[in-house]
Amino acid sequence: MSSEITGITRANEGIQGISWNILGQTYVPKSKTEHSFSWHATLPPGTFVPPHIHPDQDEYLYMLEGKLDFMLGNSESQATAGDLIRLGMGVPHGIFNKSEQTAKVLFWVSPTKKLFDLFWGLHNMKEQKPEDVVAMAAEFNIHFLPPPPGG
Repeated sequence: MSSEITGITRANEGIQGISWNILGQTYVPKSKTEHSFSWHATLPPGTFVPPHIHPDQDEYLYMLEGKLDFMLGNSESQATAGDLIRLGMGVPHGIFNKSEQTAKVLFWVSPTKKLFDLFWGLHNMKEQKPEDVVAMAAEFNIHFLPPPPGG
């Protein structure tokens, strides 16, 4: 993988004009090297990222707008604009927009590993069925957790 190209990625634009639709959310990649990968995400009300684990990546979120609920390991928490969420590798986490407002977030992971490629694969799915998303994610070393009993 090559080094980051110096420059500016404009607001509302992704690198190389890329924009993905993943689980009803819009992801716009902002930078990518082998050391880190960042993307802007728009999470409409009612959308979520199911609980999962990145065994070999640290993940960070900087809240730009809105409010999100989190499952962080064995606890639950909320974050609002200006908050930084740190998700250490191997720690189960889930992200939920239970509010009535769209949330906007800058995400990044380190190292990049295969997450960029996973997002392409998910975006290109004809239909993002839960079982297919889970199976594809596992191929890229992102592991979704089973739903809680009665969930």
